[in-house]
Amino acid sequence: MKSFRTGFAVLAISGLTLGLAACGSDDDSSAGGSGGGDDVVTVGFVAVGPEGGWRTANENNIKEAFSAENGFDLKYSPASDGSQNSQITAFTSFIDEEVDVILLSATEATGWEDVLFKAQEAEIPVVLLDRGIEPDNTDLYAAHIGPDNYSISVSAAEWAQETFPEGASYVVLEGPAGLSVVNERNKGWDDTMADATGFTKLESQDANWSTDQAKSVFETMLKSHNNDVQLVFAQNDEMGLGAAQAVEAAGLTPGEDVKIITIDGTKAALQGLVDGQLSFVAEYNPLFGETAVEVVNSLLAGESVESEYVIDSVTFDSPEAAEEALPTRAY
Repeated sequence: MKSFRTGFAVLAISGLTLGLAACGSDDDSSAGGSGGGDDVVTVGFVAVGPEGGWRTANENNIKEAFSAENGFDLKYSPASDGSQNSQITAFTSFIDEEVDVILLSATEATGWEDVLFKAQEAEIPVVLLDRGIEPDNTDLYAAHIGPDNYSISVSAAEWAQETFPEGASYVVLEGPAGLSVVNERNKGWDDTMADATGFTKLESQDANWSTDQAKSVFETMLKSHNNDVQLVFAQNDEMGLGAAQAVEAAGLTPGEDVKIITIDGTKAALQGLVDGQLSFVAEYNPLFGETAVEVVNSLLAGESVESEYVIDSVTFDSPEAAEEALPTRAY
């Protein structure tokens, strides 16, 4: 069955536990298909592909959840060099192949209306993973699953204000322009910092999620501001660790002269917090494959689902907290 309906309430999820029993489905979350039977469910996964530790953990988790052992035939199609055109081609191919459901992690926020309309006409439900789309037309997809970028950035900005009660001069290292994740992380931060006393935003620049590019970008920023930067908001761990390298190269001390905030919560970032390179790490939990399976099973069973599933994430603001979490960190 390919018919589906969408709900509109936001459901917050603790870990990977869902209360989808309220939808009336008796399926086991590990079983594929609409009725938990032997039929193989074909899933097209329009993915981002290699992009860093977080993305690898997320996509591996999705692959494990939608494994053949669980009753799925997952067709994995990563983007070519981050190209949206390659994703649209893959999406269209999955429609032509008449897959049962499409999972989409979009490389760009806009430009999806045409293929989403085609999927809707073909009665193929689409589930957005991690990144949202703009405009956010919930009539064109069944559900979005992922952590809340906005609230995660709010927590980072609140920590900055608590840490610098008198204010500080800061810079922002962003991901590539045009991504919903970048827009949401900027908005959460900017909204929270708008009325903060004593804070001066010196610069904001794309460092392409890259450690090396972030090191180069922040080295230039430090020089242009005579090393007078007290805070860095890096929108992912790799860029934050690159900023820490730039601080050290300038003869300064990360954590003392310059405090660095990052988002993702990978092992490398938690170790960086333990080692004093980073000051605050906000987790962006990538492990929601089981949640995606439960949503897909409910959709294929003809049950209504929520339009938004928010995956809980935590924050780390001390070496002790990071050290405690490291042994069990899966990514």
